[in-house]
Amino acid sequence: MAMNLPEPLYTTQWGRAYTGDSLELLPSLPTESVDLVMTSPPFALQRQKAYGNEDQSTYVDWLLQFAELVKRVLKPTGSFVLDLGGAYVSGRPVRSLYNFRVLMRLCDEHGFRLAEEFFWHNPAKLPSPIEWVNKRKLRAKDSVNTVWWLSKSDFPKADVRRVLTPYSERMKKLLQDSRRFYTPKKRPSGHDISGRFADSNGGAIPSNLLQISNTESNSPYLRHCATLEVKPHPARFPEKLPAFFVEFLTDPGDTVLDIFAGSNTTGSAAEKAGRRWIAFEKDRTYLAASALRFVGELPAEELAVLSSRLLSGDLPVELPQRQSELVLKESAIRYRARRRQK
Repeated sequence: MAMNLPEPLYTTQWGRAYTGDSLELLPSLPTESVDLVMTSPPFALQRQKAYGNEDQSTYVDWLLQFAELVKRVLKPTGSFVLDLGGAYVSGRPVRSLYNFRVLMRLCDEHGFRLAEEFFWHNPAKLPSPIEWVNKRKLRAKDSVNTVWWLSKSDFPKADVRRVLTPYSERMKKLLQDSRRFYTPKKRPSGHDISGRFADSNGGAIPSNLLQISNTESNSPYLRHCATLEVKPHPARFPEKLPAFFVEFLTDPGDTVLDIFAGSNTTGSAAEKAGRRWIAFEKDRTYLAASALRFVGELPAEELAVLSSRLLSGDLPVELPQRQSELVLKESAIRYRARRRQK
């Protein structure tokens, strides 16, 4: 893929991570070169966060700036998956409609199709906002994000067989002895489910409610951040979320792009699935720390060297195919050192 991007901050076997604003980097990607854009932008929250979320009043217009740029780089069979958390109107126990306005405008003004709406349920999410949920007891806990699966065409690439879920214990019993546990008949709705209902298909078709707890606490990324005394990104989504869509909507070797990479969870999911990935992130500190997702268990000294090189910007760091090792471009380091001496 011919690209006119600057040097990446780091590379892996399958991907490249770039520091910069996606509004400036997206035009450097070739037209129709990406199979999946999977991203979770900063949400339209009431309070300003350290990671740079946009104000509610301007959020929709801000996010829609990326629409045509994303659409241009997507292949005709590509998908755009957008994770957006809900929010309340400032000072009122009334829900903001910003995430639905984003959806409507992406479809009405920019020609995207809504292939399907998903809902990510995070059972571990804390009750908020405190005023309406904890103090006044007026609202229930908000534990669901809207996840819009958008496409350029009516038939984007997708294969639900790749994301089948395990059968329930009851279904396993039925498959073992269908005659004992099930009698074929029409349902009250009139649907005839006799046929091959009791045949095993390797798993159950997942629903569009994805229950994934966001409880990362002892991952290599967090352990390495703690070793280096580096603050991890405060708004990470669980890797199982992008992993679901990477498996569902792409083939091995396809290209996945995250335009708000943060700690590069999407890149990590794509790497493990054997997909090429590209990550864009404005904050160099967060992106540098995201490289810790791609290295194995390393001594603190080697982690410190890696972190220093990533933050210095002296040269791109090449992370190895094997996650248990760290391989830097030593020849390039020596070459640049000789140039500086001259």
